[in-house]
Amino acid sequence: MNILIFGPNGSGKGTQGAIVQKKFGVPHIETGVIFRENISGGTELGIKAKGYIDKGELVPDEITVPMILNRLKEDDCKDGWLLDGFPRNLAQAEALYDALEKEGIKLDYVIEILLDRQTSKNRIMGRRLCANDNNHPNNIYIDAIKPAEKDGTAVCRVCGGELSARADDQDEGAIGKRHNIYYDTETGTTAAVNYFKERVTVIGVDGLPGVKEVSEELLEKLG
Repeated sequence: MNILIFGPNGSGKGTQGAIVQKKFGVPHIETGVIFRENISGGTELGIKAKGYIDKGELVPDEITVPMILNRLKEDDCKDGWLLDGFPRNLAQAEALYDALEKEGIKLDYVIEILLDRQTSKNRIMGRRLCANDNNHPNNIYIDAIKPAEKDGTAVCRVCGGELSARADDQDEGAIGKRHNIYYDTETGTTAAVNYFKERVTVIGVDGLPGVKEVSEELLEKLG
């Protein structure tokens, strides 16, 4: 089963992607990892990509798409894959779909985790890190994982440890820029999802409930 997954920052896309990956036994492929592996491995595409990155420029699709295709052709992908982090805009969606078609690689499903912009922003800004274990989930805006309180101070709901917020999670400007791209229905990520709706089965799931409820709905729709 070959799957693309989409969702705005704060939607739980990474968590749901990991659940799908485990359920179907396919590799969870993140484009950031592909870039790092090609650059550290000194591949021809990696060297070209590094040249753009070092200049602070975006890597062109004619480098990114072949890099992704090479990864999708590796042995661990023969029974399927879950691609996360690409495409980010309409032009990339068109380029990726055309490339998959030419290679005879069928895209089976596109997953879209639906969450409104304000809730997405709140979830990002509400994340809190536990000093004892970063894997202890705490978020001041999500009832199921709200921090506990001790002597008037918020503490980790799991272990009572001290909590802190990541600086980039509090950067409203940066969050806004990422969301501007994602929610853009003309050329952005949402436009990319709409492009796929005309070509493959797109499974939309409400990202508002808890992780368990979202994953149950998602897995049921994937069959």
